[in-house]
Amino acid sequence: MADPSTLPQDGPERSAVERLIGNIRQVFIGDPEVVRLVAAALLARGHLLIEDVPGIGKTLLGIALARSIESSFRRIQFTNDLLPSDLLGMSIFNPREAVFSFKPGPIFSNIVLADEINRTTPKTQSALLEAMNDLQVTIDGGTYALPDPFMIIATQNPIEYHGTFPLPEAQLDRFLIRLRIGYPDPASEREIIRGRDLYQQAGRLEPVLTAAEAVALQNRVEGVRVEDALLGYIVALAAETRRTKGIKLGVSPRGALLLRRAAQAYALTYGRSYVIPDDIKNVAVPVLAHRIVIESQAYGLLRIHESDAAVRDVLERVSVPL
Repeated sequence: MADPSTLPQDGPERSAVERLIGNIRQVFIGDPEVVRLVAAALLARGHLLIEDVPGIGKTLLGIALARSIESSFRRIQFTNDLLPSDLLGMSIFNPREAVFSFKPGPIFSNIVLADEINRTTPKTQSALLEAMNDLQVTIDGGTYALPDPFMIIATQNPIEYHGTFPLPEAQLDRFLIRLRIGYPDPASEREIIRGRDLYQQAGRLEPVLTAAEAVALQNRVEGVRVEDALLGYIVALAAETRRTKGIKLGVSPRGALLLRRAAQAYALTYGRSYVIPDDIKNVAVPVLAHRIVIESQAYGLLRIHESDAAVRDVLERVSVPL
């Protein structure tokens, strides 16, 4: 199987995405594949869930992506007393003019970092559904469009469950990609503890893409070619999750559609105008693992490991088209 990075690469998109990835890697020291998947999520107009143990750079990665784009950014610390109106905004009565006027909330930003999203109540979590799915919010009978580009980067800790509200399946399905960062290798960890304040450095990152350039890249994704044989491969992967022992609920047609879109965006990060099988395989676990329900009593990080392993097992069993 060909390595995606060794195939012919074309178009100015490669340069733009390389600038984005390079900017993030100034402060995020770790697996470069994680940064590429973050860039793919942005290009695919998807939302990103970063779920891993504390202290490995979940929030740092979100800040770095947001700062790399010349657009509005808000970070929201989710707590159990956060209300939907704290996110979406509210209508405020103006006594002088005797009218209600809408005051937008922090959701009206291009990049929204939802820190520890599982620490707020289901009522507030569900307030994000319309924004994530339809790129709009409805408040007091009025519908308001969100800015373009729009992306939610959510973080959560799968170890600490005291005082948390696990995201329901319907909410998880709104995230295109779920990432686990993992612990750094010794060389990377040595670089991390050299003494630089990476969070301060992330806050000073200069943008390398404008909002218009980001939207232009997003518009290119749908034009990335996917051969019929590869569409069949995606369908076969989804079908295999539905009949695999140990998976109680397999991937839906929407999950298969999002796998195709993520593979197109991943191909574009290499500057290619076509998808290869490895593009699909490289995004399959981040896109599909949180969309299946496994027959297991495990929870937290162990359950994440098991769902990831189930998708990898499916990838091993389904033949790659030649």
